[in-house]
Amino acid sequence: MIGRYIPTFLRHAPVPGVQGFALLAGIEAAVRGILTSVWPLVIYQALGDAEGVSRLYFYAGILSFSYGMLLPWIGRFIARRWLYSIGMALYIAGPGCAVIGGPLLTPVGLLLTSWATMTSFTCINAYLLDFIARQELGRVETRKLSYSAISWTIGPMSGVWLWKLWEPLPFLIAMGFTVILTVAFWAMRMGNGKTITRARTPAPNPLAFLGRFFAQPRLVAGWLFAVLRSVGWWVYIVYLPIYCIEAGLGDQVASFAYSISNAFLFLSPLMLRWMQRRGLRRSVIFSFGAAAGLFVAAGFAPVWPPLSLITLLAASFFLVMLDTFGGLPFLMAVRPAERSEMAAVYASFRDVSGILTPGFAWLVLLVSPVPGVFIACGAGLAVAASVATRLHPRLGARYA
Repeated sequence: MIGRYIPTFLRHAPVPGVQGFALLAGIEAAVRGILTSVWPLVIYQALGDAEGVSRLYFYAGILSFSYGMLLPWIGRFIARRWLYSIGMALYIAGPGCAVIGGPLLTPVGLLLTSWATMTSFTCINAYLLDFIARQELGRVETRKLSYSAISWTIGPMSGVWLWKLWEPLPFLIAMGFTVILTVAFWAMRMGNGKTITRARTPAPNPLAFLGRFFAQPRLVAGWLFAVLRSVGWWVYIVYLPIYCIEAGLGDQVASFAYSISNAFLFLSPLMLRWMQRRGLRRSVIFSFGAAAGLFVAAGFAPVWPPLSLITLLAASFFLVMLDTFGGLPFLMAVRPAERSEMAAVYASFRDVSGILTPGFAWLVLLVSPVPGVFIACGAGLAVAASVATRLHPRLGARYA
């Protein structure tokens, strides 16, 4: 009887919608955006050369990927809401290590921050597949980018400025935004998501679901798009600042360019409508192809360093386009009973690209200066454009 007098919003948590997921994405963008341009400079300052930065990111990528593949197994013992909260704790611990500093704790801080991103991304994608209908996926991805645009535009440039003002300052601000993000998540009361019981008992091997992933070519293609798109961003974020320093352009030019690139996120609703008129397949092919050509052009244009900078800035426009709709081929192909496992697989694109990018860059830098990394990146994006030609011509036609 008492329950009759309890307000409905207290008895039943509201179902999270497009707006809620966009809000979380916007706050997390503030956490990550302010540190995006700072981390490469901190690591480069500590190690002193591009090859050392590549080695560190390569080893950190391997450790982060291994952690990400264990997340579905960890999720069997830790409720999803608590697993997400652990990710938030890592978002505080990582910058905390950087505040203390030193040749050991700074790389550890980078690793913990990568683990935090992997945990958050895995949990949020699982929640997204639980609560958002398939026909709404395009809209929620666009709304997330729109809410994140301000943080990604202001964050990189202000982060470097704050770091030069007082080195711990951007890390402390990121920790403060993490507290806000945690409060917002718990206020939304998403719980542990929906539970779907499979007909057979899940395999005890935490990597057993990879077989189901590789058996579905559409999932593999969608994941490959995410990996190679992320490779483009890795090269842009990590190696453009190094190139600017070595070319005498200074350590703030790259952060300014990155802020301009992220301002393109404000155009994401227009990009989505552009895709809807032309079809997802054609849009993905065009975006990957254009980005590939511009990265290769940047590699052949170091005779005048500003030209490489401008060319890469143009390439970032097409990377933003891919951020807007490039994840749809994977999300549309996920089966309901495999949400948690496939969300973890999809989240792994960050760490796979975090292994491939510095690994290949390490090899390229043995025989070439930094512009050679831009050319190698362009070749990888061209591979993605080629794979996209195998997508179904009507894929994504129902998105509105």
